[in-house]
Amino acid sequence: MPQNVAEQIVAQLIDAGVKRIYGIVGDSLNPIVDAVRRTGGAASGGIDWIHVRHEEAAAFAAAADAELTGELAVCAGSCGPGNLHLINGLFDAQRSGVPVLAIASHIPSLQIGSGYFQETHPERLFTECSDYCEMVMTPQQSPRVVNSAIRHATAGSSVSVIVLPGDLAELHSTGEFPPFVAARPGRIAPDERSVADLAAAIDKAEKIAIFAGEGVRDAREEVIAFAEHLQAPMGHSLRGKQWIQYDNRFDVGMSGLLGYGAIDHAMHEVDLLLMVGTDFPYEQFLPDGAKTVIAQIDVDAQRLGRRAGVTHPVHGDVGLTLAALRSRTAAKTDDAFLERTLKRYRKAMKDSVATYTDSDAQPIHPERAMSVIDRVAASDAVFTADTGMGNVWQARYVTPGPERRLLASWRHGSMANALPHAFGAQMAYPDRQVIAIAGDGGLSMLLGELITVAAYDLPLNIFVFNNSTLGMVKAEMLVAGFPDFGVDVPMVDFAAVGRALGFHAQRVTDPADLEVAASAALAHRGPSIVDIVTDPDALSMPAAITADQVAGFGMSMAKMVLGAKDAGGIGAVLETAKSNIKHIRSL
Repeated sequence: MPQNVAEQIVAQLIDAGVKRIYGIVGDSLNPIVDAVRRTGGAASGGIDWIHVRHEEAAAFAAAADAELTGELAVCAGSCGPGNLHLINGLFDAQRSGVPVLAIASHIPSLQIGSGYFQETHPERLFTECSDYCEMVMTPQQSPRVVNSAIRHATAGSSVSVIVLPGDLAELHSTGEFPPFVAARPGRIAPDERSVADLAAAIDKAEKIAIFAGEGVRDAREEVIAFAEHLQAPMGHSLRGKQWIQYDNRFDVGMSGLLGYGAIDHAMHEVDLLLMVGTDFPYEQFLPDGAKTVIAQIDVDAQRLGRRAGVTHPVHGDVGLTLAALRSRTAAKTDDAFLERTLKRYRKAMKDSVATYTDSDAQPIHPERAMSVIDRVAASDAVFTADTGMGNVWQARYVTPGPERRLLASWRHGSMANALPHAFGAQMAYPDRQVIAIAGDGGLSMLLGELITVAAYDLPLNIFVFNNSTLGMVKAEMLVAGFPDFGVDVPMVDFAAVGRALGFHAQRVTDPADLEVAASAALAHRGPSIVDIVTDPDALSMPAAITADQVAGFGMSMAKMVLGAKDAGGIGAVLETAKSNIKHIRSL
């Protein structure tokens, strides 16, 4: 039987299958850390303590670990600032819907409420980034709180937080904890009347499109079969890309701010749009529910109709619902709309996505860099991408497949996620190829985690798209009518930084060197970093450009020409035009 509360908590985590805890040691956390030490590590049936340089990275790493394995991942922070640093990464985990448990140690229980050194109120602070947050107040209570925290995280695929005063962790444990047995997830059958109503609407509609999201991950074959049944073009969200795009002849691309496909046109031409397993947040890309019949299928009823006017909301498992609909609807044979949309998609791929992938220009066009990385990467590689332009290049140029995985801060949209996500992925799968697509802005924000990678000698591959600017913010400014300001930073030689830490490192300025550099990095057995100097003026063009965006861009260019302070003048305008002339021609 465990001797103290900390040992009991660690024993409960082992019983739940936890193999790693990501965090930074600290006085109030010492009893937990020591209990982990005495387990002997994961190789001996215990838990490994994974020492990061910033607790935010610990939470991001745990989120990636949980996302890939589907198992509970744990992070920890000491009292006050230590556990506060976890919050951003926990927000990412919660919004991504992955099972993460955080141990937030606290000041001595006697001092709570006295304004003590490093005192905060973690039981209040963590409530917004978790679905369960409780403070352990007695040894008798501890096993119940920990059991509830584990079950909330695993059953709800969300974040749980245990607040643990440091002195209480050292007290003698009392009572037994119940063994953890994971429940097999059930499937929600749809309401019969809802299915019948939607089936009637489908039979009535002449032009139908499907828009799929992350919720189709366990129903891929059913979704594709239903598209065949309806002869319907199918688009996808960014989170849905890895599950539905590959080997799918009905796919017509991605929608949204990072989109490139023909699905945007299709969604506004159809009689009925079927949204499947997606909580797509950008309503500006969706049709008007007053003019187009919109149906939505989702296992979470809270998501139905919260983005657009939905005529047919269906609460249920995607696979079960589509099977029911298929048995109730007549197969459609007219493929004219499908073929027209596929033709438009092929043109978009040629005119937009394929543009600049063969460019010999210097600085290097990011499109070429990403296409090369995609080509030489393993078929089962895990890609992580920083929020911003890294997300754009991952979305457009990483070719999905049955074994490839894509990770990003999909919903929270945090900077600096690519490196710690990749670190957690590599910890979970040490023999798998993991590739971080990092921006110079994102990488520099948690630059210290390069030390963590070096310390564990992980075969992690970091590709830095180094344009000395915050590229996505710059693009947003220009589209909104502002000259770019405050987004540029001094050029940093990240290869030199990596080399100083013992990384295999190379700086690439000539596009002709990209393939050799990328291949060498991926073949290296330890950590690698490839610093790619990319064009700061290269812009990502969205799938659909509005008149307001065109007007805003024109306004920003005019301000630059007229010499707005720090705007760059006519030279900056010419450089931007030169870097994007092919995109401009395709509009």
